[in-house]
Amino acid sequence: MPVGAEVLPTGEVCFRVWAPGRKKVEVVLEEESETGTKVSSIIELNPESNGYFSGVCEEGREGSLYRFRLDNERNLYPDPASRFQPKGPHGSSRVIDPGRFGWTDEKWPGIKLEGQILYEMHVGTFSPEGTFQGAARFLEDLKDLGVTAIELMPLADFVGDFGWGYDGVNLFAPTRLYGEPDDLRSFIDKAHSLGLGVILDVVYNHLGPDGNYLRAFSDDYFTDRYHTDWGEAINFDGKSSVPVREFFIANAGYWIREYHFDGLRLDATTEIFDKSPTHILTEMSRETRKAAAGKSIIFIAENESQNTNLVRFAEEGGNGLDALWNDDFHHAATVVLTGRSEAYYSGYRGTPQEFISLMKWGYLYQGQYFSWQKKRRGTPTFQTNPAAFVVFLENHDQVANSLRGLRRHRVSSPSVYRALTALMFLGHATPMLFQGQEFGASTPFLYFADHNPELSRQVFKGRKKFLRQFNTIAAVKNDRIIVDPSNPETFQACILDHSEREQNRSVYRFHKDLILLRKTQPVFLDQSMGTIDGAVLGISAFLLRFFAKDGLDLIMTVNLGSDLLLDPAPEPLLAPPLNMQWEILWSSEDIRYGGNGIPALDKREIWMIPGHSATVLHPVDVER
Repeated sequence: MPVGAEVLPTGEVCFRVWAPGRKKVEVVLEEESETGTKVSSIIELNPESNGYFSGVCEEGREGSLYRFRLDNERNLYPDPASRFQPKGPHGSSRVIDPGRFGWTDEKWPGIKLEGQILYEMHVGTFSPEGTFQGAARFLEDLKDLGVTAIELMPLADFVGDFGWGYDGVNLFAPTRLYGEPDDLRSFIDKAHSLGLGVILDVVYNHLGPDGNYLRAFSDDYFTDRYHTDWGEAINFDGKSSVPVREFFIANAGYWIREYHFDGLRLDATTEIFDKSPTHILTEMSRETRKAAAGKSIIFIAENESQNTNLVRFAEEGGNGLDALWNDDFHHAATVVLTGRSEAYYSGYRGTPQEFISLMKWGYLYQGQYFSWQKKRRGTPTFQTNPAAFVVFLENHDQVANSLRGLRRHRVSSPSVYRALTALMFLGHATPMLFQGQEFGASTPFLYFADHNPELSRQVFKGRKKFLRQFNTIAAVKNDRIIVDPSNPETFQACILDHSEREQNRSVYRFHKDLILLRKTQPVFLDQSMGTIDGAVLGISAFLLRFFAKDGLDLIMTVNLGSDLLLDPAPEPLLAPPLNMQWEILWSSEDIRYGGNGIPALDKREIWMIPGHSATVLHPVDVER
């Protein structure tokens, strides 16, 4: 890496850090003692002409603890590129030799976007242990479910005993809360042995409010020319931004190279500001793919403004990323599931046409005026790969952005929930589950963050203010019902109970069968543009037709309301292939899933579309 502590073949350690405003930088080696840590050696680094300081330390070794002293100041600072912080962000850094781990995934090719079934995971709440080792125990279960890639919520170390990870401050150090660096490597190595990819959620728009020591090394890491909702904006295009860009690009490549991650999910890219000729995301994508050394990786962006330029090729003026989270799908589905259209859901009605358009075009808002934001929203998607849209009914943000953090199946009709889950999995977008969704987890997912008392009060106050944008929550007079993010019980309430997989066997079977259906039917596997069309059948019902290359199309009826009789049914998309008739292949109302049974839809004289259902039909010979 361009910065950090590197173990040399001789066993010595080379240190390098960027501190352009400093005249003297020393490495202070430390060792554990009964009273904490004590200084064992001090080595002055050599200044370079570009603001960097570097040097080889003969006393340093793998496992050595160290910090930096700047200009003879009394305070000591952890390495901005520390590979591990055993006592957290305020403590000493530890020298880590990534070459010591024995990888077994030499033949692992990486992952491509098409065909992926994503699974978002928060390591701290996924298992009772809340560790990489604890999560690894369940990898076989995810493989059996049909998941193809796990998306880990951020791992960069942060202050406190629990949190979501979006307030990370040590960007190169996987948090000590979940285990040692090699525990993370073991998790990924095991995942690869099972055929599972692993993607990491990274935050490049801000750093956390506590434990961030970058300013001690240079004020130029940040800029006041832009503003984010969470902290100082990163300086990607201002004075002395070249080393800052190098730092973040190195971080992206580091996770791919040293931990064998299969890609990155980029948090809140609308808050990454850069007016350089080559945008930081474009350069990051290009350089990180080089770091992958021939392995295929994917970049997924969260982008609230729905800018599809992010997934256009760099040669076409885009940023060269691969996929975008699709909030439009989630918001339209949530309106149907909860019956509420408030705050940022107010621009959605959950109508049949909305879902048809989502299936065909990815986003609903592609430049139209969005009254909630009082501005236009989105960009055109008409030439965008359908697989580039990641769709979900749940994710960490959207489950937590409610009064009690309840999962969607707990605030909706089970039948409607199954129907929309089918729509999520069988369309041509890339589907994503949130941990526990596959077995109907009863545990909530709340916002939790462990900070010092004063900061905790501010965070709790801000959380209450944020939730009051929802009229239903604002109407609650006793705001004590909103849980305190800093309360350990808030965190503990979110820990998954994996025994529910057996208790809710019908829910688990539903998700497993649905994923298998997606993987085994060629028309669902084919994520090409222009192979889906749809028609509105009623006020709450619609039809999707999946066109097959061999002419053996499939259709899916979705009815989010009451039973619908179509008499007559003059809709061309309902017509079966020549000399064939429709037969039910799969239904969300199968009694094995807790449904109400599967009546025949095409009764020759009329069509009957059962309420609260999604049904897939395939063509069979008339003689049958």
